[in-house]
Amino acid sequence: MQCERLIKQIKTWYLHVKAETMAPARMVQFMKQHVASCSVCREDGDVLDEIEKITELILPDSKIPKAVRLKQEMDDALEEADEEVADEAADTEDEAEGEEDVFAEDEIEEPLTPDSTKL
Repeated sequence: MQCERLIKQIKTWYLHVKAETMAPARMVQFMKQHVASCSVCREDGDVLDEIEKITELILPDSKIPKAVRLKQEMDDALEEADEEVADEAADTEDEAEGEEDVFAEDEIEEPLTPDSTKL
């Protein structure tokens, strides 16, 4: 964050939230209102990410809108599934490498001669 005014206000608001004289949702609302009206904050590309992180810290899960919670849960589930698929792919590659060595030994055969076909 580049806006010193916003940083000072966030600190003050956070103290109020900790003292339970301000609702956490109200603090989030104030931060978003400040960003919308401040020219320094509008130019700062990282400020929205920072506000999102602060929101996750101060708002309990029950206060985060249900749609946002569901999206976060789905994103987490997708990340876990991607990791599992990657782990399984790595295990399969390891197994395949081991099988290649076994098959390489089996491929060595003696050529057939006309006499060996008559048993």
